[in-house]
Amino acid sequence: MKKFIYAFLLLLIVAGSVVAQEEIKLYKHGPKESNEIIVAESNQRTDFVIDISNPRMYFYPAKKEMNTGTTVLICPGGGYAGVSIINEGLNIAKWFNDLGVNAFVLYYRMPNGHTAVPLTDAQAALKIIHKGAKKWGIDKNKIGIMGFSAGGHLASTVGTHFRTKVERPAFMILGYPVVTMAKELTHMGSRYNLLGKNPTDKLVTMYSNELQVTKNTPPTFIVHAIDDKTVPIANSEQLIKALKENNVPAELHTFEEGGHGFGMRKRGIPVDNWSDVLKTWLQNNKLIN
Repeated sequence: MKKFIYAFLLLLIVAGSVVAQEEIKLYKHGPKESNEIIVAESNQRTDFVIDISNPRMYFYPAKKEMNTGTTVLICPGGGYAGVSIINEGLNIAKWFNDLGVNAFVLYYRMPNGHTAVPLTDAQAALKIIHKGAKKWGIDKNKIGIMGFSAGGHLASTVGTHFRTKVERPAFMILGYPVVTMAKELTHMGSRYNLLGKNPTDKLVTMYSNELQVTKNTPPTFIVHAIDDKTVPIANSEQLIKALKENNVPAELHTFEEGGHGFGMRKRGIPVDNWSDVLKTWLQNNKLIN
């Protein structure tokens, strides 16, 4: 009980530093496909939510006088077991708001044997953002997606598996992303949770996003630490190679030290400044002033 109260208070403190949030359910009458999780959603630790079966997102609008119209759907990481809602969610939304960028933090459902569920949720979120663009002050041509770790896999899946204009993000931002499902390079926990114990070769190929890049894949920014022992940097290296081969504007920024899951944490090392590089990329792509 004490842990729950502490987690709740911390969320209030963090949320209080961001412009008022709005909860948006992804499906009015519930999703067509259930992920069959029957236990209640809970906080495994202060900022990590598990057993998500109620898909939703929280809207953090930029201040009206600063709003650039640019908007990002943020997919926190968590190995497809949960979502890191503060380090890779709320803190990121706050950073974007300070630049005049609107942010949505996605609580996507965990697969639990239903591989397509996270992608379905992310695509549903994009459709809602497009539909509400006018009332929220959003530029439909500047709606992008961002993800970290397994959330980076989800974001890159969205960016390589779209079927319609609305499903296609205008840009992708990926932090230390899981990209491939190949055994020798992937994060095995993410692979197991998404694809199951013994996935078919077809399924592995389908969700190895470096193999799904085309000339229509959106412009991409990637950041990864070379000493990441959880998600090998080869994931990002393979993706940037595929993007360049397809003439997709893309940048990969690497740091010698940083490990995995650095988010916006400050530790007095060069990787602390990766957000400055991202800001420059956003400016160069005319996404912020």
